Amino acid sequence: MTKVASVIHWFRLDLRLHDNLALRNAINEAENRKQILRPIYVVDPDVQNKIGRNRLRFLFQSLRDLDENLRKINTRLFIIKGDPVVCLPQLFEEWQVKFITLQVDIDAELVKRDDVIEKICEEKDIFVVKRVQHTVYDFNTILRNNNGNIPLTYQKFLSLVSNTQVKDTIEITKQISNDCKAPEFDSQDNDISVLEEFNFNEADLNDCKYPGGETEALKRLATYMSKKQWVCNFEKPNTSPNSIEPSTTVLSPYISHGCLSSKLFYHKLKEVENGMKHSSPPVSLLGQLMWREFYYTAGAGTKNFDKMVGNCVCTQIPWKKNEEYLKAWAEGRTGYPFVDAIMRQLKQEGWIHHLARHMVACFLTRGDLWVSWEDGAKVFEDYLLDYDWSLNAGNWMWLSASAFFYKYYRVYSPVAFGKKTDKEGLYIRKYVPELKKYPAEFIYEPWKAPKSVQTTAGCIIGEDYPKRIVDHDKVHKENIQKMNAAYKLSKEKKALKRKR
Repeated sequence: MTKVASVIHWFRLDLRLHDNLALRNAINEAENRKQILRPIYVVDPDVQNKIGRNRLRFLFQSLRDLDENLRKINTRLFIIKGDPVVCLPQLFEEWQVKFITLQVDIDAELVKRDDVIEKICEEKDIFVVKRVQHTVYDFNTILRNNNGNIPLTYQKFLSLVSNTQVKDTIEITKQISNDCKAPEFDSQDNDISVLEEFNFNEADLNDCKYPGGETEALKRLATYMSKKQWVCNFEKPNTSPNSIEPSTTVLSPYISHGCLSSKLFYHKLKEVENGMKHSSPPVSLLGQLMWREFYYTAGAGTKNFDKMVGNCVCTQIPWKKNEEYLKAWAEGRTGYPFVDAIMRQLKQEGWIHHLARHMVACFLTRGDLWVSWEDGAKVFEDYLLDYDWSLNAGNWMWLSASAFFYKYYRVYSPVAFGKKTDKEGLYIRKYVPELKKYPAEFIYEPWKAPKSVQTTAGCIIGEDYPKRIVDHDKVHKENIQKMNAAYKLSKEKKALKRKR
């Protein structure tokens, strides 16, 4: 019996049905040719050792939700375990694949992998359709319009997209015909239950504050877009990095995994702002989305964007390797309660406020510990629910004053910054419970508390909570001088290069 040919849509960072043009292309092709539609997601067998458990839970929840939504239109998700370069060619043969759709990625490693798979498809006469659908704008078009150069400033980026028309989003609701329904629809082959094979117990994690999936993403979007005045008045600097409950939308994990289309978010924001007085970029909600677009464009147009060496936009700074400092920072044991509270929240919940990220990134790099931004970026890659390759690298370069931002002498105080929005230290008391009985006057600087106060609070500094890892008042001044020297050397090298 001759096998029926198949059409594959390979889900990656587009874990949704709405605004998924590549998926619709696959559906249309399967319907027109009466071929089997097989939506797939490829899971690395070693995934639980490569990303943090909170992020893994979010991913698995998103995949289960995706499977449920696909079944509503008469198809399902096939989970494939393995290296795509190895397992996909096998599936191409087994399923007689003639057509594959997928979204465009910019992560350098994924681009290399996709090039290999596209070459295999060419050899096997498989037609490949790739769509830019993880961003509002096509970053390749932006780069072409800027003569192949990346915009080095946010304002330059905005000028490049100011006259660009953003296309409407699409919806996929039509039932797929039975002719295109996979014969394994009700079988256990490549079933979503394969996720249970991973040595991963959600019960071991903290309560899930941000469930993964398109369903939750659309629900959360609708909730916030109904608060029209809040949306229009939103200004990021006026939100609190240390509020007990988030003072922002926390839509970022849904956008980074593709559970929520950034383009849909864009259109919903435009609808809310229409006819109303509202804040503007860079501080508005729309402005936050544009920051993402800015970094995606920069990442797509810069070789080695996630590294210091070989990165043409990154200042070469002589950071020091210090595993002890890095570990203390990552685990929330620096002796600075505000920094430690932020890092503990990140590890426990997978999310922290953007301004809290500013604080801890500055502290690790140019502010206090003089550890490379690449090391910090790897920790964030592990912990963050909303990890995004381009944003992670771009923000770390910005906050370490390696690129895009050059006022290296503006350093966040690990004491004063948190006090602005939380004088009583409620945030610290929640995430650093050792200090919860400390008086407010010492909660940000417990090393200043008299021994009698420490004893009464049940937390002796140096025994129950660490001593300060460095003296901020002293070390940040020394680091400013180091940054000044690095900038001066960089400037001299560029001048020498121009003379040649």
